[in-house]
Amino acid sequence: MKITKVETLRTDEFSNVLWVRVHTDAGIVGLGETFYGAASVEAHIHDTLASRLLGRDPLRIEALNKELVNLPMAQSSTGVEYRAASAIDLALWDIFGKHCGQPVHQMLGGLCHDKVRVYNTCAGYGYVRSNRIKPVDTWNFKAAEGPYEDLQAFMTDAGVLAESLLAQGISGMKIWPFDPAAIETNGLYITAEQMKRAVEPFEKIRKAVGSRIEIMVEFHCLWNLPSAKKIAKVLEDYSPTWYEDPIRMNSVTTLAEYARATDVWVCASETLGSRWPYKDFLEAGAIHVVMADLCWTGGLTEGRKIAALAETYHRPYAPHDCTGPVGFIAAIHSSLSNPNTLIQESVRAFYTGWYKELVTAMPRIENGYVYPMEGTGLCVELLPQVFERPDLHVRSSSL
Repeated sequence: MKITKVETLRTDEFSNVLWVRVHTDAGIVGLGETFYGAASVEAHIHDTLASRLLGRDPLRIEALNKELVNLPMAQSSTGVEYRAASAIDLALWDIFGKHCGQPVHQMLGGLCHDKVRVYNTCAGYGYVRSNRIKPVDTWNFKAAEGPYEDLQAFMTDAGVLAESLLAQGISGMKIWPFDPAAIETNGLYITAEQMKRAVEPFEKIRKAVGSRIEIMVEFHCLWNLPSAKKIAKVLEDYSPTWYEDPIRMNSVTTLAEYARATDVWVCASETLGSRWPYKDFLEAGAIHVVMADLCWTGGLTEGRKIAALAETYHRPYAPHDCTGPVGFIAAIHSSLSNPNTLIQESVRAFYTGWYKELVTAMPRIENGYVYPMEGTGLCVELLPQVFERPDLHVRSSSL
């Protein structure tokens, strides 16, 4: 079997999402995806990577994965090079599963879990839907689109939101009420009034539901160390499950100092590309929960190595998702097939909303758990109407 064509698709409406379709001479087409900078990733795929793929055997996933990042500028990042390689890698695993007639979780070694617990990242329908990726600018409230404008809800009525999640069996929620303050001060300091406003959602959640729901706190790498430590100390009274990306993930010693300053777990990081930086952070004791985004860090191939690395340090694995539908599904295959998976991120405004406008299937999520998908490969395809969209941009490189 040989790769005969590499095709990319993106739309103006869902401008952050890029799909890759890898075609073969056996008639099997693999689907992959990445998120952010879709046009830039598209250019790298066709200008640099397509020539490394065309004519090659798509089942040699490990060799191809290494070849895709064998570039002087691809140095353990989540930049264009790694996002492009990630999308292609997902497509190769999709081909592998389709070729063997099995779902990807089986190709990764089979199920380690019959189901995996999910938490809800409290985004809304318009969150990160545009090209703007600056925190707060991406919030894009669209309350009229449905019942799950959860970002606006956690900023205004977090207790009611927690009750809504528990009613669906979802026992964990991620919120980021400190982002507005960080934007106002460039993360250099937080005033007493800003602290009071940001803590209000935690007070409302604990007052409404007590300890029945876990709270994960997202900081989006926006704070300096002194401010991050100050916030961490205040929030300990509300028993959060983890603090995610409190500072930029570019200093092992600084994050290790932060981790030593709080009893709350540190979760990191969707922003790390490849397993190499994870090794440094784990060795320093800076990470308690290992999070990886398979659309950014090197695909399923690198993701399973990161999960295995976490296990060697007795750390749990928790795949990231707040991006596109194919990446979400790939993360679920990964979660189900890794023994140290703690929990899977999900966004109910996405998987009940715009994801269904783009793909043929969504995983079954019931009573706070996600279940294995049935089918071959990733068990999902783009809907036929995606190919008919007037705002669709398609580019191909052929053998």
